[in-house]
Amino acid sequence: MPRPNTKAELLSASRDRFARLNLAIDALSPTQIKASFPFEHRDKNVRDVLAHLHAWHEMMFDWYNTGMAGSKPEMPAKGYTWRTTPELNAAIWEKYQRTSLPSVRKRLDASHEALMQLILQHTNDELFTKCFYTWTGTTSLGSYLVSATASHYDWALKILKRVCGSGAKLQ
Repeated sequence: MPRPNTKAELLSASRDRFARLNLAIDALSPTQIKASFPFEHRDKNVRDVLAHLHAWHEMMFDWYNTGMAGSKPEMPAKGYTWRTTPELNAAIWEKYQRTSLPSVRKRLDASHEALMQLILQHTNDELFTKCFYTWTGTTSLGSYLVSATASHYDWALKILKRVCGSGAKLQ
């Protein structure tokens, strides 16, 4: 799917891909839901993948709130750079190891909906004009939101397809 370039495309793609992600999870058997992945990956199970998505939603909110308050957010997170994203993702993995899948799903549902509401608060120009907000640097707010939603949901769907094997009927 092409990368969203408008507010309407961003909302549509984010909602559609999130719905497909939830349908894919619901299509997994109880054994697949609880099992460790049958392949090497940083995230070891469905809960880990969903926790990763939620954590990146939370970082998006931190960037947004800091930036909109007039400060420069620490990206991707305090103590990390874009080059040390693997270490950040490992810290995210560790943080959620004692969190249940139902709890993670509830948090992810809430953070997804909050991001949809945040998108709705902005005009197309505010979302997709590069450098509209100083804190986004040379990119746009919409670009960050696409990465935190639609594109990240695509990544998660690819992982879940691997769980089901090559014959998976996941969309």
